[in-house]
Amino acid sequence: MASANRRRSNFPARTAGSLDRPGSRDQEKDEIWKPMLDNISSGKRLPEKSLLVLGGTPETQREFLESVSTDPSSNRRPPDRGRKPPVANQFALGYTYQDVLDTDHEDTLARLSLYLLANPSPSFTPLIKPYLNPRTLPHMLVVILLDWNHPWLWIRQLRDWIRVLRSLIVSLDDASKEVLEENISILQDKGRNLGSSEASSNSATENPKIPMGPGEWDEPLGIPLCVVCQNADKIEALEKERGWKEEEFDFILQYMRTILLKHGASLVYTMPSAPGSLRTLIHSTLGIRSLLKQTQLKPNVIDRDRVLVPPNWDSWGKIRIIREGFDVEGVSQKWSVDIDIPRHTTAVTNGEATTEEAPPTNGETEKQDGGPSATSIYEETIRNPEQDFALSALHSKQANGLEVASKDAQDFLGEQLQTLETLRRDDDNDQRNKAAKKKDDPAFRTWTDDASGVVEEHIGPVQFNMGGIQVNADEMVKRLQDREANRAASPEAPMTPPAHAQDPKMDNDKLASFFAGLINKGGNPASNSPRGGQ
Repeated sequence: MASANRRRSNFPARTAGSLDRPGSRDQEKDEIWKPMLDNISSGKRLPEKSLLVLGGTPETQREFLESVSTDPSSNRRPPDRGRKPPVANQFALGYTYQDVLDTDHEDTLARLSLYLLANPSPSFTPLIKPYLNPRTLPHMLVVILLDWNHPWLWIRQLRDWIRVLRSLIVSLDDASKEVLEENISILQDKGRNLGSSEASSNSATENPKIPMGPGEWDEPLGIPLCVVCQNADKIEALEKERGWKEEEFDFILQYMRTILLKHGASLVYTMPSAPGSLRTLIHSTLGIRSLLKQTQLKPNVIDRDRVLVPPNWDSWGKIRIIREGFDVEGVSQKWSVDIDIPRHTTAVTNGEATTEEAPPTNGETEKQDGGPSATSIYEETIRNPEQDFALSALHSKQANGLEVASKDAQDFLGEQLQTLETLRRDDDNDQRNKAAKKKDDPAFRTWTDDASGVVEEHIGPVQFNMGGIQVNADEMVKRLQDREANRAASPEAPMTPPAHAQDPKMDNDKLASFFAGLINKGGNPASNSPRGGQ
């Protein structure tokens, strides 16, 4: 016991308060580092943006991806960091992604996810629905690809894709529809302030907004829409090969702008060699802004191959001044009827789309209660040259005369055969008549004989060069004929030619002996030697 008492410490024991002090220090350290780590992790988290690309082909979709990644200032793609992301767009819904870099290619501004769909079939539309949710809808842009190789199909393609989007929007849940309503109000107010919102206060009196005009935002989708018309370099080919004029190009531009104005959409023409302002338009719509350089969108409706119509910029007044006589009100009203979801395409419910009847084909004329539809009016003006020529009776009415209806090949050859037979009979009759008249009257001359005499008198005698001597052929023939006539008329001439004259072998022997004599004369050394002549 004594040893136990000696081992007992005389220092006072720690109270409960003194034991809590080290624990509080550890807790303070945890509270300091956790916010710092959270801030760092949130700073490294990239903003996610979505791009829904509709239409086109796998090739044109890849061209679009190249244009989006091309820097408009240098017209070059930024350097790939590591492995280039693959593009899977061969079957149904495709996907790829891109990292949006800043101007100096050092900082990553956002991660851009691209969903690609080329066919507006109702069977494929349920694939898009899972990506339309309250988290992605505020950061999504819909792009519809059109091609200048087939401008006569544009309105029909736009109509089909707008119907697909409307059927998807109707099938969304209530939370997603509320986000769409908020998007509509934000998109309608975007870019309408008369003054800069940063420089002015937030009051409505000091920061007024431009009211919407007629035909603007009549059919909002809730998702920003951009229509990209690719391969604008084909415009020149349409002018040269199809005979298009400025009227056709102005009509297309007016029609497209009138339709897109109803959805608050933007329009841009691009070509592979010059993407233009496509990247700037997409980034500004998605809210991706460079930290080093702010690029402003400049509308362009003058250059027909570099058109750019930003959202909330266009109006009916600007559309009318392109060319007079365009019915803006009529096209706008008929388009609202065209994009109604027809009976053969019902709304997507539970991830499935049902069909009741087949849609009308391209060759059918679509009519509404008030007359032809907006699609049919466009296709009657911008006609499809790939349609069957037998179905179009407009070839005889073409003012430019570029197209002519041809006959059947067998019918054409049958008519030509009859014509040749008639001409052959006429020639045979003429020859028989001439022969009969010459037999009856030896002095008979036809107009062809007189014409030949006139021609000979005009061109003169026929001459040719023979051994360096100019010889008159007509005169030589005449001399030969006179010599033969004199020889036949001479009494000393034998009545019958000698036998050797009839034998060609004798003539050959004489010629051989003649040339042999010449050779023998030329072989004399005395005559051939240059000294022998001296």
